[in-house]
Amino acid sequence: MEQCKIINLYDLNETIAAPVFEGFTYPWEVLPEIKSFILELGKTLPADRFDKVGENVWIAKSAKVAPSAYINGPAIIDEEAEIRHCAFIRGSAIVGKGAVVGNSTELKNVILFNKVQVPHYNYVGDSILGYKSHMGAGSITSNVKSDKTLVVVRCNGEECHTGLKKFGAMLGDNVEVGCNSVLNPGTVIGRGTNIYPTSMVRGFVPADSIYKTKTEISEKSHNEGKTD
Repeated sequence: MEQCKIINLYDLNETIAAPVFEGFTYPWEVLPEIKSFILELGKTLPADRFDKVGENVWIAKSAKVAPSAYINGPAIIDEEAEIRHCAFIRGSAIVGKGAVVGNSTELKNVILFNKVQVPHYNYVGDSILGYKSHMGAGSITSNVKSDKTLVVVRCNGEECHTGLKKFGAMLGDNVEVGCNSVLNPGTVIGRGTNIYPTSMVRGFVPADSIYKTKTEISEKSHNEGKTD
């Protein structure tokens, strides 16, 4: 399970939520802590940079929030983030610096690192999206198994019984998810990987890969798919 560890997926310098990861090995262990962490962190945010709006919603003064967007607490919208028309933030959500939450996108119990983009018709629930990760239009995280059993993460022949009924996807930094893809419960995608459009993804996908199907995953060439 080495490749699924927090240290191998995320640059913790790129999120206001870095302290919540302390003491944990795998990112999904953080999911039950997001709500309480927001409530504690929100109290410490400087009033000259953040406004408290309604009940337990903190929005950076430099963030842009469309009048038609709905934000339910607890939630933190960090600096320079953009919450677009008809976005629906259901609660327990941290939206990072410069991140984009777009038209008809729904968030619930999530951490979006800085510069994440979920800009068009996305559902992201019980998930953590790393720095500069991007979900194409219509791509979603499915966060509950159809049989309602607890989620098991499978990685390179190993299994981790998470004890969680709700667990969407863990996206490492700079992951690109193609349009209309479905990330099934317990999906973990390594840094810098590209997921083809209309893919159905389950389990672990290695870093710096191109995912076409479950049986067709290729390693990127040295310069392929770079985002910087």
